[in-house]
Amino acid sequence: MLIEYRFEFDGDQDALAYTIDTENPENGTTQSKVAADWTLLSNCQCSNCPLKKSTENRCPAAVDMQQVIEDFGERPGLSQVDVYVITSDRDYHKKTGVEEGLRSLMGLIMANSECPILTELKPMAYTHLPFSSQAEFILRSVGSYLVKQHYLSQNIKQPDWELKGLIALNQELRLVNQAMWQRIHGACKKDSNLKALLSFFAMSSSVSYSLEAQLSKIKHAFLPAAQIDDFEGFR
Repeated sequence: MLIEYRFEFDGDQDALAYTIDTENPENGTTQSKVAADWTLLSNCQCSNCPLKKSTENRCPAAVDMQQVIEDFGERPGLSQVDVYVITSDRDYHKKTGVEEGLRSLMGLIMANSECPILTELKPMAYTHLPFSSQAEFILRSVGSYLVKQHYLSQNIKQPDWELKGLIALNQELRLVNQAMWQRIHGACKKDSNLKALLSFFAMSSSVSYSLEAQLSKIKHAFLPAAQIDDFEGFR
């Protein structure tokens, strides 16, 4: 599926547009023709990265994000922008700060990356929801994980209905996010990229640190009040 992000700024600034291909990331438009030094695997390599510098020269996620980082490197995060997200099924539009638009785009790029750790997020790219709230992020994260457990159970494999693997995955992702923030810190003259990544980091960290608390906030959408009271009393 092709997903296009288009940023239209106030004034005379030219619009910026990017195409993400969730079926074939190589068809995307976020990779620069010349890879920057900060994309080298040896530069702030994630502490949990399974790739070897002897066989891999570049960080896959950094390469995928390079063009976006360069385009927004001098733009302040609080400046206003019209963000249009166009897919084959529907279109989205929101007038917001650069930071929120970038957070949504970066989340998609990272989930669509060939990084061995981020590749676990492919279902999130497949069901991408621009400008998602914390509750929507939690629901999609947990829902995608449980669907995977359903498929595993069909293959006579032990499913993880207690979400332990999801918490462990997001602990791994936290290390990836921290290393990526360090990577792009030196490439940004303004704060938009950094704030967007920190915002995305904060949202994803809630899965590893407070999943139960986050799930309790949306319980009312799934259970009648009486059942919630009974459930809480049972616990």
